[in-house]
Amino acid sequence: MAKVTFKTNLQNQTSLFPYSFDHFVDDSHPVRLVNKIIDRIDISDVLSTYAGGGTSSYHPRMLLKVIIYGYLNNLYSSRKIAKALRENVHFIWLSGQQFPDYRTINYFRGKRLRSNIEAIFKQVVLLLQGEGIITLEEVFTDGTKIESVANRYTFVWKKSIEKYKAKLEEKIQAVLGEINQAIAQDNQSVKNADEKGGTINLTSEELNEKIEELNRNIKGQNIPGKVKKKIEKLQSESVPKLREYETHLQILGERNSYSKTDKDATFMRMKEDHMKNGQLKPAYNLQLSTENNFITNYTIHQNPGDTTTYQHHLNSFHEKYGFYPERSVADAGYGGLENYDFMEKHGIENYVKFNYFHKEQTKKFKTDISKPENLYYNEQEDCFICPMGQKMQPIGPGKRETRTGYEYEVTIYQTQNCSFCPLRGACHKQKGNRKIEVNKKLVSHKQKARENLTSELGRELRGRRNSEVEQTFGQLKSNKGFKRFLLRGIPKISIELGLLALAHNFQKLSKHLTERKLKGSPIGVCSHLQQILAVYYKLRYFIWPIWEKSENNPILLKISLNNNYKFKKAA
Repeated sequence: MAKVTFKTNLQNQTSLFPYSFDHFVDDSHPVRLVNKIIDRIDISDVLSTYAGGGTSSYHPRMLLKVIIYGYLNNLYSSRKIAKALRENVHFIWLSGQQFPDYRTINYFRGKRLRSNIEAIFKQVVLLLQGEGIITLEEVFTDGTKIESVANRYTFVWKKSIEKYKAKLEEKIQAVLGEINQAIAQDNQSVKNADEKGGTINLTSEELNEKIEELNRNIKGQNIPGKVKKKIEKLQSESVPKLREYETHLQILGERNSYSKTDKDATFMRMKEDHMKNGQLKPAYNLQLSTENNFITNYTIHQNPGDTTTYQHHLNSFHEKYGFYPERSVADAGYGGLENYDFMEKHGIENYVKFNYFHKEQTKKFKTDISKPENLYYNEQEDCFICPMGQKMQPIGPGKRETRTGYEYEVTIYQTQNCSFCPLRGACHKQKGNRKIEVNKKLVSHKQKARENLTSELGRELRGRRNSEVEQTFGQLKSNKGFKRFLLRGIPKISIELGLLALAHNFQKLSKHLTERKLKGSPIGVCSHLQQILAVYYKLRYFIWPIWEKSENNPILLKISLNNNYKFKKAA
């Protein structure tokens, strides 16, 4: 029997020369890409946040590399990043064997990067553009909701606050009326007293001043103690409660809800796999624009709808790069007159769907005579032709307003007589003659969008959109596990999103460079051949029952299920 030998294991062996971690890191590892690119960008704005003096500080470039690489590896907690700096060889190499604690990492992320993360993100995107990986000429935009770190049961609803505030104001009005009546019976006068006893429009400050004025006027007077107690209770209970409701409404603004533990978060209905309609949770609406699966722009919003976020998102793109994209591609959630006008104003080609874009192509929609879109329009006479051949003449213009306050004009058309029309029930259900309102500007925008979306380029962009932003969301939320923010407030979660977008772009860039390096090389050719052989052998396995019965095959190949491709001769 041969003698068993083992390799030497000397844990306490000292090294003669200084030890280097460089040979532990592969040349094509993503950590080297992060190190190389961050060394190229300008971080002078981050350096300007250091006051100087005192002890030495960790270099911001090193901390930035470590945090981005942490996000690339799904490490979002400063404690986990600090732990990796002592245990992971790639982190140790990247930090140059420095070990900042979690407080230093968290302070750098929350304070130093607060106003500088977008500038860093912009430089990386422009670097991608300079390398020809992206062009910034087209943007694929979509939105998703990410849960806040706030407790989901700390909600404040605007309707409830308005209802309780109105009840409190009625109660205050009644109490002030009783006080004024009691003073009047004692032949006392109160300056600026309301005959009805108070006003429903009093603010907490005005109410407090009114109570102080009452106290001054009744001082030294023979006022019953019951009235004095009512005044004291009004000042001790009603004023603070009214001030609380006013604070809630000020925080809410145009929103319908917010969370007490994260006041910037709005309650939104989140999509859950186990729930049909989802669950209301404090969350933010994340808007992303991508090109070739690289994130080119990101914005965070407090309203759940996508329509009202579009202009702000494209303006953010313009602020970053100094120009608007040439083409914008998005789904029907962004289609609307306000957004179409915005794109026309800034010269952006419209590839944004509108409502009924797919539905209007169906036979059911095209044969529905109640749809104004199916009525023939005579442009010369400016009239529509109803299904029975009557002319629908314009009877006057009108002005309308969207929920966001955007005003637009419509033209109202009406038929002359629908009394004995046999198609009346199918055509319309109005009491009198049929009326329709037409927004000619919106019709023009829809026609332009329809032409663009059905063109050869439009079909290509529509096909790419599904694999652009949706795939990016899947990468961020499923593969990287980023489904909930760790920080509170829009300023801080913007930092998280910037770091997440940077990490995503670095990951995509690393994959892109690896594929480009292997393409055309012997390794790449072998890799493609292996894929072809794998498909071939799987097909052979599926046709095995038929092939086995053939009498003309001297050798039969049995392919194992684990793709080991073991060849055996037939018996």
